[in-house]
Amino acid sequence: MSTLGIIPARFASSRFPGKPLIDIRGKTMIQRVWEQTNKASLIDDVIVATDDKRIFDAVIAFGGKVEMTSEDCKTGTDRCSEIIKTHSKHNIIVNIQGDEPFIAPSQIDIVIKLLKENQELEIATLSKKITQSEQLFDSNVVKLVKDKNQKALYFSRNPIPFMRNQPKDQWIELHSYFKHIGLYAYRINTLKEISKLQQTPLELSESLEQLRWLEHGYAIGVGLTDIDTTGIDTPEDLENILKQTNID
Repeated sequence: MSTLGIIPARFASSRFPGKPLIDIRGKTMIQRVWEQTNKASLIDDVIVATDDKRIFDAVIAFGGKVEMTSEDCKTGTDRCSEIIKTHSKHNIIVNIQGDEPFIAPSQIDIVIKLLKENQELEIATLSKKITQSEQLFDSNVVKLVKDKNQKALYFSRNPIPFMRNQPKDQWIELHSYFKHIGLYAYRINTLKEISKLQQTPLELSESLEQLRWLEHGYAIGVGLTDIDTTGIDTPEDLENILKQTNID
């Protein structure tokens, strides 16, 4: 099976405009994402998908592959679906967040392996066990629950499940809760299908695109990682990253 990694990157961000081009100790964020993605052993090719000429030129400058997509794309999934129109030879498409410059290549391999080893799965994503109550009750941290076959049952910004009759400060000790890590692998035909779906009530309620896929009956396999992700959504996030001393 041939695997294509796509990194959606847009310049316009309400909280941090131009963040794909921010400098992180001598390299732009988009370059760092591209380099980490290329280290994944199960990735055959990597393309940056953008609607901005500045990002396009920056990727060309560091020797990466990049293609322009429509400004009308609302999500990273939409950008990925545009790219595959001219890259239909690939069997598996991986959507890598463009604002996670230190994504672990092993995480990318996990979601690809899930699809390669289980033909029943149409989409694969990642989870990490939550170890801090602050994360559990943070609405910016998306949580998920899985069935016994490690397929996603639901995603929510609220803690799930709700521990009835138990003090909230004990929930994390009484049950295993999981954070969703927004990395996706799709079978190419599945990506073509889900890009045509209309928004659904659950998606609109939680503002989570993956609920649209669940509502339409798609099987989402969930892998497990012990590595947390470091996304950059604001200038403050960048400041915290730069305080780290182990950035090459």
